[in-house]
Amino acid sequence: MKVKRMLKPRIFQIATIHIPVKRAKTLDMDKVGQIAESILEDGQTVPIRVRADGERFVLVEGLHRLEAMKALGEPTITGYMAQARQH
Repeated sequence: MKVKRMLKPRIFQIATIHIPVKRAKTLDMDKVGQIAESILEDGQTVPIRVRADGERFVLVEGLHRLEAMKALGEPTITGYMAQARQH
């Protein structure tokens, strides 16, 4: 039986998060604006997901949340570190 580990949210410096070009092409600025408004009202409620890549992190999930936090001038964002699959 596999046991799932609970992911613990961490705080990441936005400047250390790289957005892959393919993912960046899906950016919808209207959606970013809507999420930014939601963050102003309720705070960031859903963490992003990143994976380690040397000294930086690569965005796995949460492009619009990340861009909304950037637009709000926030230096950090809450996220989960994606773990490599273990066999």
